[in-house]
Amino acid sequence: MTLTTPFIDTDPELVGWFDAFADGEVSEHDDLDRRTRLLCQLAALIACQADGAYRELLTAALPDDVAPVQIKEVVYQAVPYLGMAKVYDFLLATNEILTEHGIALPLPGQATTTPADRLESGADVQRKIVGADRFESLRTGGPTDLQHIPHLLSANCFGDHYTRTGLELDTRELITFSLLVAQGGCDPQVRGHVQGNLNVGNDRSMLINVVTQLLPLIGYPRTLNGIAAINDVAPAGTPAPHTKEK
Repeated sequence: MTLTTPFIDTDPELVGWFDAFADGEVSEHDDLDRRTRLLCQLAALIACQADGAYRELLTAALPDDVAPVQIKEVVYQAVPYLGMAKVYDFLLATNEILTEHGIALPLPGQATTTPADRLESGADVQRKIVGADRFESLRTGGPTDLQHIPHLLSANCFGDHYTRTGLELDTRELITFSLLVAQGGCDPQVRGHVQGNLNVGNDRSMLINVVTQLLPLIGYPRTLNGIAAINDVAPAGTPAPHTKEK
C-alpha cells in the first residue's frame, strides 16, 4: 500500500509505523488477490474523500495491477452510493492519471441496457443481490407518495450500474460494501450489502478480509462498524455460499 512516499523526509517516524502496520501486520491477514484488494481500497478512498491518497494509490496501481476499465467502473459504481458531488473530483483525477499514462479516453463503453429495458434488467440483478422477498418488500412497501424511489433504485442504481460489464457482479458487491463501510453513517445499508454479498457468493471470510485491508485507510471506528454488520448478518459459523453470481 503506497501512501507515505511524500512524507519520507518530513515524517519518518509515522512512515515507519504506518508502513510496518499496513504492509506488515495487516497484510498478514490478506487472502485477497491484488486486483480485488486495490479496487476495494480505491473505492474506500473515494468514500473517504481522500483525493491525495487516491491519486497516489491509483498511480502506483497502474499499469500492471488493475485495468483502466476496472478503475473507471469503480468510480462509476460510487456515484449511486456517494452522489455525483462526492465523485466529481475523483472522476477528474482518474481521467488525469489515465491520460498521463497514455490511455486514450473515452474508454470502450460497458453499458448493456437501454432506456427501454434498464428498469427490467435492473430489477433482475437487484433480485439476485437482495433476494426475492426483500425485493418485493422494497417495491411494494411504504406509502404511495414514495413509490418512485424504489423505481429509481431499480432503474438507476441497478439498471444503469450493476448491469455494466467491466467488473463481475461479486466484485461489484465487494466494492459497494467498501464504499458504504468507508463512508460511514450507512449501517442499515452495510448490513443489507453484507447479505447481498452472501447472495452473490462472497462469504464471511471474504468480507472480513476486505474490511481488514481497509482498516489502515478508514480507521478503527468504521472498521468496527463494518465488522458489527458482518457479525449481525453472517455470524461465525455461517455456511459459505455454494456459488458465485457473475
